[in-house]
Amino acid sequence: MINLEQTRKKISESSALAVAENTFEKIEKTKNLNAYISLCKERALKQAADSDARIKAGKSLSVLDGVPIAVKDVMCIEGTKTTCASRILENFVAPYTATAVAKLEAAGAVVVGKTNMDEFAMGSSNETSYFGKVVNPIVPERIPGGSSGGSAVAVASGTVPFALGSDTGGSIRQPAACTGSVGIKPTYGRVSRYGLIAYASSLDQIGTFAAKAADVAPILNVICGQDPHDNTTSANTDFVSNGGFGSQLGKDIKGKIIGLPKEYFAEGLDPKCREVIENALAKLEKEGAILKEVSLPSIRYAIESYYIIATAEASSNLSRFDGIRYTRRSSESQNLFDTYSKSRGEGFGHEVKLRILLGSFVLSSGFYDAYYVQAQKVRRVITDDFKRAFAECDIIASPATPGLPQLIGECEKDHLSMVMSDLYTVSVNLAGLPGLVQPCGKIDEIPVGLQWIGKSFEEAKLLGVADFAERVF
Repeated sequence: MINLEQTRKKISESSALAVAENTFEKIEKTKNLNAYISLCKERALKQAADSDARIKAGKSLSVLDGVPIAVKDVMCIEGTKTTCASRILENFVAPYTATAVAKLEAAGAVVVGKTNMDEFAMGSSNETSYFGKVVNPIVPERIPGGSSGGSAVAVASGTVPFALGSDTGGSIRQPAACTGSVGIKPTYGRVSRYGLIAYASSLDQIGTFAAKAADVAPILNVICGQDPHDNTTSANTDFVSNGGFGSQLGKDIKGKIIGLPKEYFAEGLDPKCREVIENALAKLEKEGAILKEVSLPSIRYAIESYYIIATAEASSNLSRFDGIRYTRRSSESQNLFDTYSKSRGEGFGHEVKLRILLGSFVLSSGFYDAYYVQAQKVRRVITDDFKRAFAECDIIASPATPGLPQLIGECEKDHLSMVMSDLYTVSVNLAGLPGLVQPCGKIDEIPVGLQWIGKSFEEAKLLGVADFAERVF
């Protein structure tokens, strides 16, 4: 992996254009990982050249000026394909740019490509993409996690210092755990979802991957804030004070109370992973942190509640896609064309169809009150559980996944194992809280992820703790 400081040094020693060209060389060398669906080479090289001109004139836009980034292929970029890794959008060219991406470009960042993902962000293994599976560069025989696996692999393989992803139930944090990178899901409403093709609108959130916790701060400083195109963002999501999201970096952890939910360290967690996580937390305790058991009693209903709400919203959001239409020349001599259509059944993959059917069922007459309404009630109870827990601690620590990344193909054979990999992450989305995952150790050279959960709009505290932990681990 390459961090932001190293990238900026390379830009100053050579140029942003040289760094961009080198990035495409690295992408070519690692194409076997299948991390990218499409590249934006011409666009990126122009952006890099423009960056060099600004830097030379002493008018650099930000610390991200000239820095290469990758973007999950669920976010629109004007004039580029945005496929959501689905056949149904195979040839869709976006007419506008997502707010988060536009803000990064306005800060001088160079977009090099769109990354692979589970189709329509539905999956936890990055095996449901129409464009093929993504390969974990750390352990190729195991999944890279999903749905933002391509973005995680783009960072973990060293092609870019950071990449945008989206997180509906753990889709940034799980790939971060599987690839040994840092991944953050900000508070719901921190980042505009305008230009993000929706899976579940009340759960989706744009976040980022990076090599280090400290690298996340300048990215959040740029992409967060109010957006008139997204009414879930509001004035209180603008973060302007004392160094922004980096305000807690470099601070001590002494005296901070770390809550350990007893439900997260119980049955379901692989014993070896538990040992690695507990050893990491013990190191923080030696540095002055206070470990305290807390309880989230309603968490046992999180998986069921999440899948009812997420699939219900997905069935509604995906109803706008009514099939595939394309034109093909039928006669060279007469310059005639035929128009072909394919149904939603041909355009959507198996996992997407499964979730649409489930969502349609729980919203149907006679089942809406029995399932969807009850799931929303559980969501409120889970949110209240977190509020009570945070009354006793400053930050919550938990596993990121129940065990090591599954072997390739395991999730396809055992669908429940993929569902259960969301065990520790979906509750964070249900409550709209920020969550960050970082590596805390290894088992047989396979990374183990530790998840930090914070109060709403306390990403700076998450980054401060993760930055300190990074030095201790």
